Amino acid sequence: MSRSPILTRHSDGGAVPGPGDQHSPDTAWHYGDPLGEQRAASGGTIIIDRSDRAVIEIPGAERLSWLHTISSQHVTDLPDRSSAENLSLDVNGRVEEHFVLTDIDGITWIDTEGSRGEPLLTFLTRMVFWAKAEPAGRPDMKVLTLVGPGALDGPIADLLEIGSDTRIYQAGGLPESHHEDEPLGFWRRMPPLGEDRDLPVVDLVVPEYVLTRWWDTLTEAGARMAGSWAYDALRVAARRPRLGVDTDDRTIPHEVDWIGGPDELGAVHLDKGCYRGQETVARVHNLGKSPRRLVLLHLDGSVDERPATGDPVAAGGRTVGRVGTVVDHYEWGPIALALVKRNVGADVELTVGTDAAMSARIDPDSIREDDRVQAGRAAVERLRSGSTTRRA
Repeated sequence: MSRSPILTRHSDGGAVPGPGDQHSPDTAWHYGDPLGEQRAASGGTIIIDRSDRAVIEIPGAERLSWLHTISSQHVTDLPDRSSAENLSLDVNGRVEEHFVLTDIDGITWIDTEGSRGEPLLTFLTRMVFWAKAEPAGRPDMKVLTLVGPGALDGPIADLLEIGSDTRIYQAGGLPESHHEDEPLGFWRRMPPLGEDRDLPVVDLVVPEYVLTRWWDTLTEAGARMAGSWAYDALRVAARRPRLGVDTDDRTIPHEVDWIGGPDELGAVHLDKGCYRGQETVARVHNLGKSPRRLVLLHLDGSVDERPATGDPVAAGGRTVGRVGTVVDHYEWGPIALALVKRNVGADVELTVGTDAAMSARIDPDSIREDDRVQAGRAAVERLRSGSTTRRA
């Protein structure tokens, strides 16, 4: 991954590259005021360079029906100019890959974490067999993200020709590419971010040679430059997990709320079959509960040191989970996402970290109880009830 042209241009003007690990050194971490950049999204629009994401192009007449058979999402009938989130699971239903796909004008575009681009492309290529689909890496395609109400209303939305009634996961070609055989870029609306999940999000996927042109055009239209710190803070506040940071090698989709079809905020369609890991997904949905769940932690703000991704979450000296993304929020101070055991409630006193453990508490609003009557469990109870009645 080479340094983004946007970071190169602004490195002498306040752009600070990521420190590595979960913060890419090839894109801006912030522009000198990370908390102010977050705050700006609530009343306007911020623009984030996410050029560290890997992009894959899949042409071919059978691209969607083929993807349908090897992934967790129902995409065979995905309408043109629509997007969806998707997963690749292992045989035990654990998450291996999470990616966003957009089908537009006869091509399916996929983007994922930069470190997972090559493994995902290798998997897709290996699974083609005789299908009419041709996955190929597109390192020349880059991702920009707009966050804030101005992404759907005002000069920026007018520039992109996006209406305020644009639905989540809807996509469209950028104005300059309307008359091209191959899109020179596209926009798509993604699920909202922020503590109240009320901040619209629009991604742009564009060729690198027009990346800085779009950046300049959008900032001139009113978007404020922001770094990945701002994006992560708003993402964590909305409990939106990131692959490989908020997940580990044991994560199943139910634990991080990745359950839902292409018209919902999820990446696993429960009414489709014939994909690797399906048995675990169905069993947990119909008979049991996931062993862990994703929660939002408020961390002790009086301590300067921050826990690291992967650090343990403990209760009463016993490890009950792991820390994911850790970030300072402009209103809430230090917060984090964490995977914790399902029986850990919001009233449990927690500590996070290793050498210098700090106190933490679960945000009660981040706990989502699943009180539905599961179909499989209800069937078992009916059988038991019938058996008891016959014996009587």
